[in-house]
Amino acid sequence: MTTLVFQPTRSSTTIGVVVAALMAMGVVMVFSTTASLETPAAARVALRDPAVKQAMFTALALLVVLATSMVPTEFWRLRGGSIWQPAVLLLLASIALCAVVLVPGVGTVRNGARRWLSLGSSAMGLGFQPSELAKLAVVIFLAAYGASRADRMRSFWRGLLPGMMIVGVLAALVGKEDFGTAAMIGAVGVAMLLTAGARWWQMGLCALPGVAGMVGLVLFEPYRMQRLMSFRNIWDDPLGKGYHQVQSLMTIASGGWWGLGLGNGVQKYGYLPEARTDFIFAIICEELGLIGGAAVIGLFLVLVWQGRRAMLNAPDGLRQLIAFGATLTIGMQAAMNIAVVTVSVPTKGISLPLVSAGGSGVIFLGALLGTLVSAAKRPVAVHTRGED
Repeated sequence: MTTLVFQPTRSSTTIGVVVAALMAMGVVMVFSTTASLETPAAARVALRDPAVKQAMFTALALLVVLATSMVPTEFWRLRGGSIWQPAVLLLLASIALCAVVLVPGVGTVRNGARRWLSLGSSAMGLGFQPSELAKLAVVIFLAAYGASRADRMRSFWRGLLPGMMIVGVLAALVGKEDFGTAAMIGAVGVAMLLTAGARWWQMGLCALPGVAGMVGLVLFEPYRMQRLMSFRNIWDDPLGKGYHQVQSLMTIASGGWWGLGLGNGVQKYGYLPEARTDFIFAIICEELGLIGGAAVIGLFLVLVWQGRRAMLNAPDGLRQLIAFGATLTIGMQAAMNIAVVTVSVPTKGISLPLVSAGGSGVIFLGALLGTLVSAAKRPVAVHTRGED
């Protein structure tokens, strides 16, 4: 009797170790950035403290990574003629939640954007971002879709168009309030469909409406145009529209090569907005120096490299597409965040994956990376003696 089991590989083990290291870095830096000159740490209410909550979310995320890494990749494969389709159910749940969050009175507005669904009492301040689930759903579904229709992906009507419609719906729902995440979902979706076998020229035709939609999202939202205009020269208004970018550069520069020391940063005390979320990389550079920042970038590069190895060594299309999509999502989000923090691109609400504060972000990215670990494992046939 032959049984197929999946054994860890060097890639799957390395990915798991790097994920744990980045999450640990995130917890340490969130504790550092939540330091207060007014309220001693001992006087804070533990369950309301952002750093304590982040530590709890990270512990849960590690369990999610472990759990999803044990789920066979075959679980996500589309089953012909069956009602039980986990990848489709995940996608439908994501679309429904991304739509619900836009409903006034249901979605919660934070920092001027309706991206959150509140969980529990307002006193706890717990929330959930459906856009984080969308990142996971688009990778899982398109991997299952591309693997099941490998022989049809070169067909416009039977292969490419249905996949592009799914990507377009998710990007449109997310883009209403979160342009950066929508652009990333669109880019990952397009890349996955091309990897699955879609034709370039057909993709170009399908992408034109999407590009027009993205341009419209920028032109018809005044604050997005302001970000573009202020990015042209942040020093025109350093205390106004350019304040965020100027403070980010000052935070990075003040750390020098070796940093001011863990916990000794100054910019987190109200000078740098969003210090523990979108701009936590700047605080890392301030307290741990350019060496610390380079180490974080190095961890992401190792993660991307091992994800690439998992993709190249994948024994089938489903594992190959999951490895490609998960790796591209993490690598692109990290690159976008670091580009924003270093003022290489206009400001967008993109967090540093696994490091920035945020419960839904670390948990759902943990699920995505756990799925990547599962896809990176090696299938091995084990021969056992059957019972008479």
